[in-house]
Amino acid sequence: MQTHVLTLDGLPCIDDVTKLLGHYQLTLHTIEADQIIPGSFWGESEAGIIVQAVYARFDTPVHSLLHESCHIICMDAERRQKLHTDAEGDFAEEDAVCYLQILLAEQLPGFGKARALADMDSWGYTFRLGSAQRWFEEDAEDARQWLVSHHLIDQYNCPTYRLRAT
Repeated sequence: MQTHVLTLDGLPCIDDVTKLLGHYQLTLHTIEADQIIPGSFWGESEAGIIVQAVYARFDTPVHSLLHESCHIICMDAERRQKLHTDAEGDFAEEDAVCYLQILLAEQLPGFGKARALADMDSWGYTFRLGSAQRWFEEDAEDARQWLVSHHLIDQYNCPTYRLRAT
């Protein structure tokens, strides 16, 4: 299965991604096709993060861009100011990042939750129940509660468009 990447010809378009990240005071920097992506933990075409900037090429998978962006959103302000490449964080935060990236996928016209879940499975995310969808629907209440407790989503699973403060 092929993951969905940023393209100028298809959706989500770069303007939609830029607008979504802007809600969080994050900046998207696009990198030329033959260049190394700054701040990329995984290398290749995977998104990079430095402070409040997200770096991507047009071949960067959308789920990677969302995941790395959600790391910035979910980390506290002190870690965010020192951020370069490795988001660090604990298991609870990583689960919250995965949950939030699925919610934010719905904010990108033409992408959505189903594509995000399929891309997560294709990339190799592993969950106890065997798929991202089953995890999200049946086993992610702790991740949801983490996001609610940090005011990153409301009780209805709607993003608050805030960065975690502490």
